[in-house]
Amino acid sequence: MNKAPDILIVEDEIDIREILQFNLESEGFKVDLAESAEEALQKYNSGCRLILLDVMMEGMSGYKMAEKLRKSGNDTPIIFITAKNTENDILTGFSIGADDYITKPFSVREVVARVKSVLKRTEIQQPADKSEKSVIKIEELILDLDTKKVMVNDGNVELTRTEFEILVFLVKNENKIFSRTDILDKVWRDNEFVLERTVDVHIARLRKKIGEYGKLIINKTGYGYSFSSH
Repeated sequence: MNKAPDILIVEDEIDIREILQFNLESEGFKVDLAESAEEALQKYNSGCRLILLDVMMEGMSGYKMAEKLRKSGNDTPIIFITAKNTENDILTGFSIGADDYITKPFSVREVVARVKSVLKRTEIQQPADKSEKSVIKIEELILDLDTKKVMVNDGNVELTRTEFEILVFLVKNENKIFSRTDILDKVWRDNEFVLERTVDVHIARLRKKIGEYGKLIINKTGYGYSFSSH
């Protein structure tokens, strides 16, 4: 059986596909290519570690493909590569569940560095702390740290990896206030390209998804966010 590719590049411009493929393969990654979102969804293999995804393509857009993957519970890291470079475009990408967003024209070295950064961030496996509870329960809000699942009133809540990490971080540090920068440093770690407003977008989506428990995530104007169950 063929090994799944490390990276699936979805890009309708052949020159860009080939440049990215050459440079990523030179770094030791196994790469597969698709020239449309439709082809990418057919080629996608669950062993894929990351998707480099163009936004503006004929047929299905990159945003739509990412949205379909996230709604199906797929949390494979996605990096958008696109000429759409306004702040609203970038926030839209992150709100859909992207892990990073690179605007054209780009430096190939930057793309390779950011691919490595996202993989490092999303694949870090912390050693299990046997003294730490693997399940956190706040009334009918349940966080399972082993399976990365969240339940509200016995129903599963589909969170992106980033939303889950934000929620766990705030819940574990209940009543402490964290600035957007604190949250960026903790959840996005060394990704210097993420905007502070991205934190607001993710928390807004997180609050909506956990329903009545969303009000427990408190925004203290001028300071940041905290979680309080009291």
